[in-house]
Amino acid sequence: MSSVFKAAAVHAAPVFMNKVATTERVIEYIKDAKKASVELLVYPETFIPGYPYFIECYPTLIQPPVLAEYIEQSVEIDGPEISKIQAVCRDYGVCIILGVSERMSGTHTCFNSQIFIESDGTLLGVHRKLQPTYVERIIWANGGGYTLRCYPSKCGILGGLACWENTMNGARQALIQQGEQIHAGAWPALSTMAGFEAVADIQIDAMMKNHALTGQCWVICASNTIDQYCLDWMEAKLGKQELVKVGGGLSSIIHPFNMYLAGPHKGNKLNKSLEHEYRIEIIEVYTVAWAINYFIEQ
Repeated sequence: MSSVFKAAAVHAAPVFMNKVATTERVIEYIKDAKKASVELLVYPETFIPGYPYFIECYPTLIQPPVLAEYIEQSVEIDGPEISKIQAVCRDYGVCIILGVSERMSGTHTCFNSQIFIESDGTLLGVHRKLQPTYVERIIWANGGGYTLRCYPSKCGILGGLACWENTMNGARQALIQQGEQIHAGAWPALSTMAGFEAVADIQIDAMMKNHALTGQCWVICASNTIDQYCLDWMEAKLGKQELVKVGGGLSSIIHPFNMYLAGPHKGNKLNKSLEHEYRIEIIEVYTVAWAINYFIEQ
């Protein structure tokens, strides 16, 4: 017997460095998803409180004040922000995979994490990025292999990896061997970073398709975008920079045989109004069927 449902990726910018406001944005998108009959919603990398683009743009020695602020804006798994989101998932019946900067309870140790929440609000589990990339290591600690887990849910067996973890064949294989059916690939807006403009989207697309094909699973790729608010925040705190710009991000939903079911969607394409720009980007929202042969049922 197949289980038919709608899945979607969030392609959007958070309220940068504001965990309270971004939590409300997460909740808004869950409510929008419910209106569109979406049952599974995947968010980008560290959507709360936003990916720390400043670590790529400024000398490390001037960053301590904003690094401390980032730690304070990170969320604890048992904290009020996640509890509130769990309650909304339960009330609206939406399962989510949410990228956050996780602060270990009672400490200043942070992880780049994906939180899996069932549609009844149950916390299924947390994946911590195994190896933060490059200068990410000044914010996030190494995760552990014990978080390389897949989670049975009403939408199937869920797994995920953040950003360049998707290059780690051992990590991918660990999820595949657990029978992963839907993979959440979480990303920042890499294509706006200096040096990555020409290659980021090509690389992300290749990694996501590779996992879909070799793992024979559906991949939901969700990326942040960068808005002007983020750039203004960094300039006000640290000064002018030219290494990161507005836009970026690549999001899509990919079939196990590598066809796009939705997207790819790039950059900030909705600019009619501030309100519209910040609304959810449900990438077309496609129907998926779980059947013995893993085919899509249209």
